[in-house]
Amino acid sequence: QVQLVESGGGLVQEGGSLRLSCAASGSIANINTMGWYRQAPGKQREPVARISSGGATNYADSVKDRFSISRDNAKNTVYLQMNTLKPEDTAVYYCNAFVVTIFRRGEYWGQGTQVTVSS
Repeated sequence: QVQLVESGGGLVQEGGSLRLSCAASGSIANINTMGWYRQAPGKQREPVARISSGGATNYADSVKDRFSISRDNAKNTVYLQMNTLKPEDTAVYYCNAFVVTIFRRGEYWGQGTQVTVSS
């Protein structure tokens, strides 16, 4: 059993910053790629950023130069630093990880954390 628990969402004014965290727990042997997705009301879930176990990163064009993803492998935790937030960043943000356990390897999702940016 693997759980991903997000924290750090909330309400912020346009131009502000938030830092999301996602901690993975359970019978984890290894975590490969970790990332963040988001889903705004009435829209499909979309990728925001991802980071490999070696630290290589990839960002959606809409968040480049504003968001930064990082991870602490010792803590099985991934972070998303979000700066210069815009109203269009408002969404539920989901943590995602490809996890290897002694039983299986596969994709896991967190429960989501709401980020609301007011104008």
